[in-house]
Amino acid sequence: MPQITVESSNHIAEVTLTNPPRGYLNNENATELLTALEKLAATPEIRVIILTGGVPGVFIRHYDVGEIVAMAKVARRAQQTQAGETPAAVAAVHQAISLIDGMAKPVIAAINGYAQGGGFETALACDIRIAEAGDYRIGLPETNIGIFPGAGGTQRLPRVIGMARALEMILRGRTVDPEEAAQIGLVHELTRRGGALARAREIAAEIADRPPLAVGMAKQLVKSALDRPVAEGVLEEREMFDRILREDDTAIDAMRWFLDNGEDINRRPPGGA
Repeated sequence: MPQITVESSNHIAEVTLTNPPRGYLNNENATELLTALEKLAATPEIRVIILTGGVPGVFIRHYDVGEIVAMAKVARRAQQTQAGETPAAVAAVHQAISLIDGMAKPVIAAINGYAQGGGFETALACDIRIAEAGDYRIGLPETNIGIFPGAGGTQRLPRVIGMARALEMILRGRTVDPEEAAQIGLVHELTRRGGALARAREIAAEIADRPPLAVGMAKQLVKSALDRPVAEGVLEEREMFDRILREDDTAIDAMRWFLDNGEDINRRPPGGA
């Protein structure tokens, strides 16, 4: 039975992960997720993607620990894998999370319940994280069971909340409730009315209304900003800006509308991009 469902309308795709009763991430649904994301990334009509959980009270609880133990048994029997070889289960989840991070289209995590371990690592790769109030935990508790975040958490969490706080949380295996998650910057916003998905839809609609080429380029530039010298990033920014002026008629139309309608840059042209 499929564990990933996709619904699309108005340039927005909602991707829901179920896997009842616990809502674990595993090789099967990570592979499904990767396939769905690859298709959405290649669909021009889709401008924004929302990722949410389908099990009540769960976004993605965490990666299936039983599957990790099984992988350990295989590795121990083999003693060592060939150079460069990655187990299929590891490859699927890493590829899906990397695609979320790297695709031009913005991805919003509508965190509607438990988001721990590999589940929160998936949310960390998203561009915007919205959490709804509730009695659940968010974070990376892997050291409590003798491992550490293995799907990008050690690299992305310091970029989100700083090295000192990331070290404290990861070394202690500490998770937080949604309120503290918002206070320390693990999530961008905490919503108390309407739920995370409703708020994610509002934000997605705002972004989908903007010219997609500019949005995609902006995501790419910001995501790479901390990984290279400023001068290198500024050079690429200038090149991409020039490309917008050469190629994107919607940008020119939007700027002309701005000039003709009172020069209020916070207003949008009727009908959007």
